[in-house]
Amino acid sequence: MFDGVARGYDRTNAVLSVGNAALWRIATVRAVDPQPGERVLDIAAGTGTSSAALAKSGAEVVALDFSAGMVEEGRRRHPELQFVQGDAEKLPFGDEEFDAVTISFGLRNVQQPQVALAEMQRVLKPGGRVVICEFSRPPVAILRLGYHAYLRWVMPLIAGAASSNPAAYKYLFESIAEWPEQPVLVQWLRTAGFTRVGYRNLSFGVVALHRGRKPSDPVIRASRARRATARTTARSTKAAES
Repeated sequence: MFDGVARGYDRTNAVLSVGNAALWRIATVRAVDPQPGERVLDIAAGTGTSSAALAKSGAEVVALDFSAGMVEEGRRRHPELQFVQGDAEKLPFGDEEFDAVTISFGLRNVQQPQVALAEMQRVLKPGGRVVICEFSRPPVAILRLGYHAYLRWVMPLIAGAASSNPAAYKYLFESIAEWPEQPVLVQWLRTAGFTRVGYRNLSFGVVALHRGRKPSDPVIRASRARRATARTTARSTKAAES
């Protein structure tokens, strides 16, 4: 699906978000706060628009995406960036390689998001930061109803005119509608071992920006890793039994 929409992906996003995609990207870059000489992993980087924005700081940015079509298009548009095709649940990197890890509008597409969060924690250096920008649930009921009406009725019409694969945007609505609210992702981050976890809403909660840190203290990291492993094992056992 993503291979098929790669060429027009950024244009369609700009149209469907009514121009807000650029504002969300600016907020994400500010939250990551990349510094010259730092190594930053941008997961679900798509065609590299977010990666290029991060790299303007002088940081070394690695753009990773699961879709071969997205990676190919990204390399064509941004030959100055390093693109890697890979799985967020099995990141092709060693432990503690990155100063920051970020993912924008991609965690929703991962089959096991909590596994992906554990992988992000693994590849981060002690004290490293994670930033997740993702569609979320507006806390005000009337805004939530209006937003879902837009997703269900208006967005398909716009996607039909702006996208090379309008059917793909039916999935977009379904994935947003099924995504949990902000406090659930906060808990997932804490379960994965992150500290200083928090979030702030963008565009009245249509999007939420979550942040966390990998603990610097090795004792804290070891304790959280043991708990995370125990929970993962318990979930796997339960799934096997069912």
